[in-house]
Amino acid sequence: MTIKKHSSGKSLMFQGTGSDVGKSLMVAGLCRVFHNRGLTVRPFKPQNMSNNAAVTKDGGEIGRAQWLQARAAKIEPTVHMNPVLLKPQSDVGAQIVVHGKIYGTAGATDYQTLKADLLAAVMDSYRHLQTDGDLVLVEGAGSPAEVNLRANDIANMGFAREADCPVVLVGDIDRGGVIASLVGTAELLEPEDRAMVSGFLINKFRGDLSLFDDGNRIIEERTGWRGFGTLPFWRDAGRLPAEDAVVLKQAAAGEKNKIHIAVPMLSRISNFDDFDPLKGEGDVLLEFIPPGRPLPRTADVIILPGTKSTIADLEFLRTQGWDRDIDVHLRHGGRVLGICGGFQMLGRELSDPEGLEGPARNLTGLGLLDIETIFTNDKKLVEVKGTHLPLNKAIHGYEIHMGRTSGPDCDRPLLQLAGEPDGARSKDGLVEGCYLHGLFADDDFRTAWLGALREDRTGGTNYQGQVDRLLDGLADHMENWLDIDGLLAAAR
Repeated sequence: MTIKKHSSGKSLMFQGTGSDVGKSLMVAGLCRVFHNRGLTVRPFKPQNMSNNAAVTKDGGEIGRAQWLQARAAKIEPTVHMNPVLLKPQSDVGAQIVVHGKIYGTAGATDYQTLKADLLAAVMDSYRHLQTDGDLVLVEGAGSPAEVNLRANDIANMGFAREADCPVVLVGDIDRGGVIASLVGTAELLEPEDRAMVSGFLINKFRGDLSLFDDGNRIIEERTGWRGFGTLPFWRDAGRLPAEDAVVLKQAAAGEKNKIHIAVPMLSRISNFDDFDPLKGEGDVLLEFIPPGRPLPRTADVIILPGTKSTIADLEFLRTQGWDRDIDVHLRHGGRVLGICGGFQMLGRELSDPEGLEGPARNLTGLGLLDIETIFTNDKKLVEVKGTHLPLNKAIHGYEIHMGRTSGPDCDRPLLQLAGEPDGARSKDGLVEGCYLHGLFADDDFRTAWLGALREDRTGGTNYQGQVDRLLDGLADHMENWLDIDGLLAAAR
């Protein structure tokens, strides 16, 4: 079907009955659907909370979900696609990023008041996108039924009302209670908020769709909203880069001959989509190790991931006994790689003189690299290309950190980025670290790196091509099961 392009940008917002109902993937799929129909699409999330961030070419950071949505729409991501990003640093506080730059920090209670001041920034970004395309697809956060947080809301109905943006409510049938969650949301919303809802979608259905015909009818009768379709569970969802969930996998008997990579799940783990390209390799077992479990002695490599709170997570690592597991791993000839915060942990000392991660203090590191890190208030946000020096392979990715690292082992850099050395290596080459996120996304480098671990391995995957094929598959899935024309008609 040919769609006539809009002379001015329209918008449609997808809110959920709760977190993790599939809003991010829904918007990503629809970005590709409408792009394939010839429209210029812009994804937008007014407020996101995630420690998985991407660096944009306009010099800021946004949530990784909006990065994936921009890729689905085949456009360059910008800071306007996620004007407010909250990066949790503790259970009650977060760093606030506005238009890609650090705005400040706030506790959960203080932030509820601060939101009113951020609405102007949100609307500025929204208007920018609206004048730059045919259709803005907006993703909400959490649920509009959290009416205790309705005052000064910028993430759900507060934004929808301010922007006069129609809403489609997404319910997840896989977790159960989808009728109650949709009807209950309708009951809890104030009349003015409820009037913003154009209809609903059912996500993650398993089994015979006809068995839910009565369910759809009941929801429509109780809410007065129309249904835009029921989307069957899409089994490839876990193969796309994720923002908010780490899939735990334990070694199975039939996987003992695979290259075994273990990643400890730090309490503030960030940018864990660094490892998505490794998950797609058929001869690799990528295992995220949860708290309470030792790091496996069978691992070929232990990778310490990025973290939003390096010092706190170094203490967390020690409380789990993972520091002792790493020592045993190295004594048996294993390898260790640290990325960003994980790289900083490998050094002799970490210093936070300005109290950027809490009280000002110094902390002894793992001592596996002869380096030290000082945390400074200037945050490095840059996309960069370079070379992995030991393998002499081209690499690309992004840096997003506040620390500055130096020391004798930096004289053996792991990378050269934009002509400058980055990272460090131990004398025996078994311990390495760097600041580059996205290291494994380059197919040639990943193949060479895995080949250095297992010389007899053959082949490898085309990760970038795989992501695009998956997005096309998701778009086809949505075209088959959802009322796409109805959704487009609902936009205004």
